[in-house]
Amino acid sequence: MKSFLNVAKNFLRSEDGPTATEYAVMLALIIIVALGAITGLGTTVDGIFTNVDTTLAGATGGGS
Repeated sequence: MKSFLNVAKNFLRSEDGPTATEYAVMLALIIIVALGAITGLGTTVDGIFTNVDTTLAGATGGGS
């Protein structure tokens, strides 16, 4: 029984668990921010390519 209590005390004193949780939360926030940035950038780039396509189609008299 004392061995179990010592293991439990060491586990509660250990900082590995909270540190891993903090890293997981930070990773999740980084992923959310990256997805938001990629989505916003993708929308902007799509608009630019659409404008270029429209301009080129009008200049050449053709279309795709």
